[in-house]
Amino acid sequence: MTGISDLVVFRQLLVHELIVEPKRVKATYTVVHKDGSSPENQLIYSYDSTYFDKSKGRDVNLASMMLAQLALNYGLFCEEIVFDGLFDEVDQRFLKDMMENTAREILVLKFYHKNEFLKSPFDKLEHEKRTAYSAAKLIFKNTRFSTLSLEKTNLALSDDDHVILSSGGKDSLLTYGIIKELGVPHPVFINESGRHWFTAVNAHHYYKKVEPNTVKPWCNSDRIFNWMVKQMPFIKENFQNIRADIYPIRLWTVAVFLFGTLPVAMKRSAGNILIGNEYDTTVKGNFKGITHYHGLYDQSKYFDNALTRYYKRKGWNFKQYSILRPLSELLILKVLVKRYPELQQQQVSCHAAHEKEGRMYPCGSCEKCRRIIGMLTALDEDPRRCGYTDEQIAKGLEALEKKGVKQLGSDAAHLYYLLLAKGHLKATEHTKKLAKRYPEIVSMRFDQERSNYEDQPSYIRLSLYKLLSEYSEGSVILQNRKWHTFTPDKEYFEQPYFLNKKDEHKTP
Repeated sequence: MTGISDLVVFRQLLVHELIVEPKRVKATYTVVHKDGSSPENQLIYSYDSTYFDKSKGRDVNLASMMLAQLALNYGLFCEEIVFDGLFDEVDQRFLKDMMENTAREILVLKFYHKNEFLKSPFDKLEHEKRTAYSAAKLIFKNTRFSTLSLEKTNLALSDDDHVILSSGGKDSLLTYGIIKELGVPHPVFINESGRHWFTAVNAHHYYKKVEPNTVKPWCNSDRIFNWMVKQMPFIKENFQNIRADIYPIRLWTVAVFLFGTLPVAMKRSAGNILIGNEYDTTVKGNFKGITHYHGLYDQSKYFDNALTRYYKRKGWNFKQYSILRPLSELLILKVLVKRYPELQQQQVSCHAAHEKEGRMYPCGSCEKCRRIIGMLTALDEDPRRCGYTDEQIAKGLEALEKKGVKQLGSDAAHLYYLLLAKGHLKATEHTKKLAKRYPEIVSMRFDQERSNYEDQPSYIRLSLYKLLSEYSEGSVILQNRKWHTFTPDKEYFEQPYFLNKKDEHKTP
């Protein structure tokens, strides 16, 4: 039988030859195969203005951490991973913890669940429960910057300034719209060297006209991810031709982009790092005794809190969170289209988008597209506003009558309830079975696990709640596994930020 040990196909992965330039940082990724061959590639981040000084330990340390993130996807597959750069004990502990967590996630979600990219017999991996899943011994070296030291840092930051990890999706668009009202936004678009950038093009063009704080670093992470997949003997050679809603292997992805925003946050003394994530991305699971996060760890509240603790221990002092955490996907789109219609016009929630006369348009046929078409229709809004044609809208609604959508059961059920109630779908046996009213979907949801106001700084809570309450149908709180209507009082918004609690060292 094929087991976890058979996944260890690389002798070494080296993240080394670190280069720090004023506007660019890069490192060589070298894969040492067991046959002795050692192909290499270079991971690069580049910026339009100066962010780095190679004579400063803090800048080299940040560059080292930026360039290390992509490697955290490969702990299952390497005997050793060498990080050659400037790292302190806080960095080393973070990288070890997150590599172990990612190894567990990849094992469960990419090998124990269906993955059409896998060759036989790796698609039938024998189940094993272990105390640790990452095979890689981590080695930290510093061959190029050994003369530099890391002094204790305690950054003084502005509570009003918010760096926003930005794209053309509804979550980041709404985050920007709200922060433009409540504070000072700094949208950062990480321009991947691949088709993923297509989703961000419309939004970035719009922001360039209206938002002077917009930044667009470039990163070739997508090329390195694909290059790493080509090194793996258990992945089908034609993986790039396989249409699927998942990546072949990677799950530690958001951090690769997130760390690319940190030079901007440091230079501009922005105290807040915002990622647009909703209520249903914070989930825990268990597969035959192995705990996991359904492949959504880097979109969860747990990820935000872990990064905030890391920043605190580093003395960087950023607070990372989502201002959309109490909202469902439907409610996010409702606030966006009702309050910020000009931003919603820039929305591209489709990874098969295409260009036409300098503007990006959604494919109109994928699951994401039919979900967006369905939600906009249920909200009495016109999907044509963000690029869908009449034909695509009709086909999207027709597809909803025959297929489902990838949402939590209650979210999907309420969407079907609204579409049926408003006559946008035929009342077939299939649609009637799917439809059920869940009023919490259009309410702000709070609970101790997924959505707790203590996870957001107190200085933004009340103004944020007032804004969102204009579009929600009230607030609900989860108690004894049931949703109860409630109205938060002043004390609720004045609860201390979670870092004030004795929770300084939690790992996934």
